[in-house]
Amino acid sequence: MTVASANGSSGHHNPLNVIVATDCGSTTTKAILIEKIGNEYRQTYRGEAPTTVEAPFEDVTRGVLNAIAEIEELSGRKILDGETIITPNRASEGDAKTGVDIYISTSSAGGGLQMMVTGVVQNMTGESAQRAALGAGAIVIDVLASNDGRLPHEKIDRIRSMRPDMILMSGGTDGGAMTHVIEMADYVAAAEPRPRFGVTYKLPLIFAGNKDAQPQVKKILGEKTALVVTDNIRPVLEKENLGPARNKIHDLFLEHVMQQAPGYKKLIDMAGAPIMPTPAAVGVIMETIAKRNRLNLIGVDIGGATTDVFSVFGGIFNRTVSANLGMSYSISNVLAEAGLPNIMRWVPFTIDEQTLRNRIKNKMIRPTTIPQTLDELQIEHAIAREALRLALLHHTSLATGLKGVQQERTISDVFEQQTSGKTLIDMLTLNLIVGSGGILSHAPRRIQSMLMMVDAYEPVGSTMLAVDSIFMMPHLGVLSTINEQAATDVFVRDCMVYLGTCIAPRGRGAQGEACIEYDLTFPDGRTISDRMTFGELRLYPLASGDRATIALRPAKHYDVGSGAGVPLSQSVEGGVAGLLIDCRGRPLQLPEEQNARVAALKKWYHAVDLYPGS
Repeated sequence: MTVASANGSSGHHNPLNVIVATDCGSTTTKAILIEKIGNEYRQTYRGEAPTTVEAPFEDVTRGVLNAIAEIEELSGRKILDGETIITPNRASEGDAKTGVDIYISTSSAGGGLQMMVTGVVQNMTGESAQRAALGAGAIVIDVLASNDGRLPHEKIDRIRSMRPDMILMSGGTDGGAMTHVIEMADYVAAAEPRPRFGVTYKLPLIFAGNKDAQPQVKKILGEKTALVVTDNIRPVLEKENLGPARNKIHDLFLEHVMQQAPGYKKLIDMAGAPIMPTPAAVGVIMETIAKRNRLNLIGVDIGGATTDVFSVFGGIFNRTVSANLGMSYSISNVLAEAGLPNIMRWVPFTIDEQTLRNRIKNKMIRPTTIPQTLDELQIEHAIAREALRLALLHHTSLATGLKGVQQERTISDVFEQQTSGKTLIDMLTLNLIVGSGGILSHAPRRIQSMLMMVDAYEPVGSTMLAVDSIFMMPHLGVLSTINEQAATDVFVRDCMVYLGTCIAPRGRGAQGEACIEYDLTFPDGRTISDRMTFGELRLYPLASGDRATIALRPAKHYDVGSGAGVPLSQSVEGGVAGLLIDCRGRPLQLPEEQNARVAALKKWYHAVDLYPGS
């Protein structure tokens, strides 16, 4: 087999003109072909096939080869020689239609990477460890801490019964007390944890706690686990150092966990770069885009079983996964967590409670069905709003500054009463929301995706919204570690579908009260001057790539980004949906009375032509 050099960002020296990438998901393996056309990279063909990790195949590469074979068929390019990927491309030999320059892949097959983390204090080192594991693309199945309220035997029992793929231990600052760190190591040792896959190998365990405790931890766990020691994730209380632990998680994922999954040894040999867990790759591309364009962004991937939320604010990346919120397998959990009234408030007609419950349960037991009537579609969109809202609430509670930090205060700070651990999510400084997942990417009208995200996230000021066209963010995340230009070219041109900009003043008032006046100047020089009252929603067509200028004059208790009542003039970008001006108030509140609520929803839906006949 010819394999391109398996190196990271700096080590790949071959010119990359043709790239094939796959994402091995739990059910489907998706392959895309990226080609350099002129001076830019474009995604040209895609193929997919069922993932083949489970019996009867038990070899992930079967699905990969099938997905690539579909690309071969569509593109007319010869990529496979039997079970071998032909690398590099034979263009220099005069045969441009044979071979690719590199093959790369991500994987979340087999349930992804499941981790358990431990800390000493739950909301300090416990949370830091959780952020490290989530950022590395793991699902955190439990957080154990000395002060989590569980008795020792309960902790031991939990470690034994959960069977994680890996454990990350943290706790203690460097040079601080060691008693509780050692105590946690004793609990792990007493549990004699066994990994989920592979009966013969030892469970990978990363220790990233107090460095003075390392010798004792080695003594306690060195024999019982595949122990790796790395830098402390909280060397001092004021600093979080997640990088080394995240790198170790990726290394161990490749060296241990993936080696046990069926066919992955072959897949690692085939790939020209390290295989990444799917969510980690999505996080990498989000972080790359945010850094490159100096943006604050929120990304969401709403799936059938789980919802991932990513954010980058002020250069700080965070990821959370809500393992119980999704649109098919977990749809009943959305109902349980949000409550029926919260779902019903988005449904623009009257429906009795039992019928709605039955429809939701039907979706859970038949997860692959799609809505057949407008009513069903509107119910699904109502549930999606709540799933998105709850997942962001979860994310907001974990994407925080460090807790437990002593803050230096001056006399002027005394009145602010700021506490440590404040959330980093600030909707007024948010620039971009990126949505992904079937319900958002495949909504019949793009404005439906836009309004679902606006209703769930309630952006304030001016915010751009986009959706991922065919979920190729994982592929681009791993590609960005090898060739950032290729990844960002494809991300901007083929992956993102820009929906448009939402302008929403912060503040609340009475229905019909003056909210904002504005002058909107389109690229062709046409200007519209108008005003809106509280409770109104308006949509202007503004094509993708076009920019308009809007001069906003908010009423005295509304803030459009520069302070209450302060005018603001800015340039806004269009998209497939257009420019949305949302004067429904922040926080968004719907009328409580049933008929008034349905009337309000119908008015808004009609204003933006959300559904046929609306």
